[in-house]
Amino acid sequence: MTESDVAAQGLQAVAQDLQLTRSQLQAVTAQVNEISLTIEALSTQESSRPVFRAVGNLLLEVDDRKALTKELEDSKSTFKSHADRLVERESALVSQYEQMVKAFEAQ
Repeated sequence: MTESDVAAQGLQAVAQDLQLTRSQLQAVTAQVNEISLTIEALSTQESSRPVFRAVGNLLLEVDDRKALTKELEDSKSTFKSHADRLVERESALVSQYEQMVKAFEAQ
């Protein structure tokens, strides 16, 4: 295996990592958006109307909306933190990829 082959394999591995990271970031961002919409809908729902939560295959009525909102906000915060880490990882992988491409082209 030549040095060029090894470099090409390394470049391919970084590209796959970058693709996976971007896919994960997209999924986490979608979760953040979904939770945000849920929180917004919950805040505009009249207090006299029941709110339900899916638990497994059941829909259960929520008694404590404040606790539900807090739980949703906590989940949203956790997902946002994870998204921030994924953005940092994506940036590092892009830099690594660009450096590897330059090195590969210089061969």
